Amino acid sequence: MRREVCICSDIPRLSTETRLVLLAARRELQVPTNTGRLAAQALTHSVMLTRGARDVPLDLAEYLPAGCRPLILYPADDAIELSPAMREGGPYTLVVPDGNWRQTSKMRRREPLLQGIQAVTLPPGPETQYLVRRETKAQGLATIEAIARALGILEGEWVQRELERIFALMVQRTLAGRGQVSDRQCHHRC
Repeated sequence: MRREVCICSDIPRLSTETRLVLLAARRELQVPTNTGRLAAQALTHSVMLTRGARDVPLDLAEYLPAGCRPLILYPADDAIELSPAMREGGPYTLVVPDGNWRQTSKMRRREPLLQGIQAVTLPPGPETQYLVRRETKAQGLATIEAIARALGILEGEWVQRELERIFALMVQRTLAGRGQVSDRQCHHRC
């Protein structure tokens, strides 16, 4: 982001029991509107790994510590829906693929360790607030929105609110930096 719209000083530092492993597609990291990176910066128990980096093998095992039940946030056929009742089964390591639908669909198939991790999905919720990029799926969310909602279920509403707050600020300033105001923003002000 340009300096006048930068949000770096506004990013909260959130400590959760749930660990986040953000598994980013190599190409996604080059996208300036990537939101997964923003979530990883805000969450103290997080790591961001690159999937598909040349000559850099991916070793997920070291990021899946014993004593933390691993879950992968992905709408696979065998996925179960996250629920507040799952808080009792933690702590968790939440693995979140970050990329477009095509990139993330390949990750679970190509990473043997991911195949053995229980897939989870989010319950139906509000539509995405990501006005910066187009969403191709009806219930598609920005990565930070999906992480916020998942942690809202596993940790509590406070973490969801904080991640959604910094996400909204990022969207607002990105659009402002482009000289745009969304219809949704206009309705809130008018």
